Amino acid sequence: MASTFWEQVKANGLKVPEGRTLPELTTELARMLGDPDPANRDGIAYPTLATWISQGVYDELLKGLGDGMATGLDVGLGEDGTDSVFRRSFSALVLAECIERDNVAHLVPVDTLLGWGDHLASWFVRERDLRGYVPTKGWAHTVAHGADALGRLAEAGVMGRLELTVLLDVIADRLLVPTDYHLVNGEDDRLAMATMRILRRDLVGLDVLEPWVARLAGHARAHGLEDKDPYLVSGNVQRYLRALYLQVALAPNPPANRPDLLLVLIERLKQSNPETLGPAAVPAGSGRA
Repeated sequence: MASTFWEQVKANGLKVPEGRTLPELTTELARMLGDPDPANRDGIAYPTLATWISQGVYDELLKGLGDGMATGLDVGLGEDGTDSVFRRSFSALVLAECIERDNVAHLVPVDTLLGWGDHLASWFVRERDLRGYVPTKGWAHTVAHGADALGRLAEAGVMGRLELTVLLDVIADRLLVPTDYHLVNGEDDRLAMATMRILRRDLVGLDVLEPWVARLAGHARAHGLEDKDPYLVSGNVQRYLRALYLQVALAPNPPANRPDLLLVLIERLKQSNPETLGPAAVPAGSGRA
């Protein structure tokens, strides 16, 4: 369980406690972000940091805090199935809060923000541990947390057409990297939400989006392999494209090119699901496996 000190901070509404310096408190909270006990990580460290960031407590120190969270993305990178995943994943989540605060208050140099983005994108594609919920230890959720951070980055004014196009490619790269994980803990929706934040900027046209969707859809059909689950990558891509279609169609504040983008998504979903959506769809009860 979290220490009595931090439990008292939580009971006091997450007000900054007296008697200890902010750097000292921050160091302890950053360490708790990697705690395998969700009571410390999810219950104390993340909500405390997120609250203090949003309230402006870190405004004069936001660059240092964000730099520290970017460094946290490297802790144990390359490991799979170890507790180091929590530090990386929750560093991404706190970095998302830093980016969101800067989007409002404009506190860090442009080069710093872009540096955070580069670090985030590199980690996101290279991360191997894609576990969602870990029994007894709570959420790891690297893909969901990374998507949240990319979505906040997409809303930064410094992100133009080229930078947003790069973010789309990062999302596609993440989905297409071979993995042993089925992303079935809401990652598809979180990735689609991040994509919507990119699309709502109305800076990326169909000349970019159409080949981008085609690239993903080209990997959305399962092909039988004797030694590998054929739905590992294809299933993850398929779930994402379906989630994106739903959000483009139904979410509020749609992008200006929604009608054309929907047609692109519909066509590619039909092509990648010929057995169920094609003109010669296999009838129910036909005995197909």
